[in-house]
Formats: sequence, structure tokens, C-alpha cells
Amino acid sequence: RSLLLIRKIPECHLFSAQAHGRTERPRPPEEVEERVFSGIQPTGIPHLGNYLGALESWVRLQGQHGSVLYSIVDLHSITVPQDPARLRTSVLDVAASLIACGIDPERSILFQQSQVSEHTELCWVLGCLTSIPRLRHLPQWKQTKSNRKNEGSVGLFAYPILQAADILLYKSTHVPVGEDQIQHLELAQDTARIFNQKYGDCFPIPQPLLSVTRKVKSLRDPTSKMSKSDPRKLATVNITDTPDDIRLKFRKAVTDFTSEVTFDPENRPGVSNLVAIHAAVTGQTVEEVVHQSEGLETAQYKHVVAEAVIQKFSPIRAEVQRLRADAGYLEKVLSRGAEKAKERASVVYQEVRRRIGFS
Repeated sequence: RSLLLIRKIPECHLFSAQAHGRTERPRPPEEVEERVFSGIQPTGIPHLGNYLGALESWVRLQGQHGSVLYSIVDLHSITVPQDPARLRTSVLDVAASLIACGIDPERSILFQQSQVSEHTELCWVLGCLTSIPRLRHLPQWKQTKSNRKNEGSVGLFAYPILQAADILLYKSTHVPVGEDQIQHLELAQDTARIFNQKYGDCFPIPQPLLSVTRKVKSLRDPTSKMSKSDPRKLATVNITDTPDDIRLKFRKAVTDFTSEVTFDPENRPGVSNLVAIHAAVTGQTVEEVVHQSEGLETAQYKHVVAEAVIQKFSPIRAEVQRLRADAGYLEKVLSRGAEKAKERASVVYQEVRRRIGFS
């Protein structure tokens, strides 16, 4: 969700506003503090798609910049019903998972969103600058309204405004997003422009960074994204799955009746999904893994991919287990992170208060 001015980010690229017919006039470099901010919902242990699509790049980004903030966005999570005890557990599960994947609390600010009240305070201010028709046109609300027969909470409707507040609260200049999140980031961009025009130059216009990592598909339906909410237990590989669980899930992965290993997402989505996963977890190209797999039948190749994933996740799984056994340490990390985040957020929000006349 938010980032520093990126000079060079391997395996990521800028999504230019010019491609949408707009050209942003960047501030001079000396006026912009480089900062990274992104968020993840506490909806359980991350899965393979979360890891390859976001968490790997988060780890790389913290090594390239001095000011990086990663938030467990529990305020966003309550737009759907949550069990309080389960939510508290999920926050610690995600904190342990992020640290186990390589997020270093000494190099990044890792914190729980609800512990920094300025997120909701800025959300109200930005909400007063956002029109109802603008929110109605966002794809997430359209889908939700369709699924729930025109029902939905005010929180769910205003969810994108809180996203914008998350980004702008730290004067973020870049945001790592998926292609399906671009329209929500555009709302943050538009909101920053509206605020700046009305109250003076305050927020940089945040630009997206799109990862080039291929989207990981469900092992049971290779035409859909891998998802935590998928009710099919064999569809999703979690980063804490046991080796036996991982082998079973890949053995049962949906492919086709052609035995050779090729990469053809349109005509062979199941096998192509396995190839993409194999390439991503080993750091190789698709062409390299296909070449290495010549002569293997699909059943044999599933075992190869499973073993590659096991090798990648085994140390992460062990570290998650170790960290979850020390809840006090995780709580301390989140508390310290919230203090650091609040120091930065309060400065920006006090500026907002002065500009709009609250103080």
C-alpha cells in the first residue's frame, strides 16, 4: 500500500499515470521523503499467493530503503463480521508470519493499524471530500452489492477511503498493488489532489508499483486466484502447511490429460500454474523450469513442484511456530511499531488539522 520514492526496484515496475492519460508533475526530490507503507489484513496465515505476490517484495523493499512501514490492517478486517478472540489471534498469526518471511522489525516499522488513531481521523476528513457516486463506481462495492442483494455496511462502502487515509497519512509516494487494486489507488490519488487544491500542497500523489510476479491460481480451479476464503481445503497452500499437506495438495492439483510439461496459460491453465509456482519459488524463469522438466509426466512434475515449495516454506513454518510460542515478543514488536508509526502519523495529521482549520 504505500511506498518510498523508488530509484530501482528489481522485479517491480512503476505503473505510470501517463498510461491513463494523465501526467503527474513530481515534486523535486529534495521535497519528498522516501517512505514505504503497505498493509495486510489479519485474515489468517498467509498463503502461497500472498507470499509470492506481496511478501517477497516487501522483504526486498525494506533492504532498499531506510523508512518502511508495514501495517496489519485490522480496521479493514471488521468490514465483515469477526469473532473478537479470533481477530486477536489472527493479528499475532500475521505478525509472526511476516517476521518469519523476513520482515525485520529493526529495519521496518511493523504495527497494528487500530493502534494508530490518526488512520480513522484522517479517514473522516477524506470522507468529507469524497462523493458517493465516486465510491459507487469502485468494482469492489459493485461486486459486494451484487452478492448481497444491495445490502452492505457503511464501513464496507467507505473501505476505500480508509485505504486512502492509510496511504496519505504517511505521505507515501509509491504503493505496491495488484492490478485489481489500481482503481482504489486512483481514489487515493484523486483525494490527494482534491485536498491539495482546497487546502494547499500537502500530500504527494502516490504512484503504484506493480509486481511482475504471476498471480498464483487455485490448485483446484486454475482459472481463479488462490484465496484464503476458498472452502476447498486442497485449493490453497499456506506457508505453515506440513510437507505431507503440501504434497497432497499438489498431487490433487487440477491439470489436464496431456502428460508433458508446457507453459500455455490459455490452453493449459493447470499445468501452467504449476510451472509459474515452480519458477517463482526457485527464482528461475518459466523457460528454465520447463526445460528442466523435459521427459517428466505431469504426475511426476507435481511431486517436483511440491518439493520445491516444501524447501521454500519449511524454515518459514518452523520460525512461525517458534514466534507464536512467544506472544509477548510479538505484542512488544507491534507496540513499539505503533509508537514509531504514531510519531510519523501525528506530524502529518497535525498539519492536516492546521490546514483545514481545526487548530
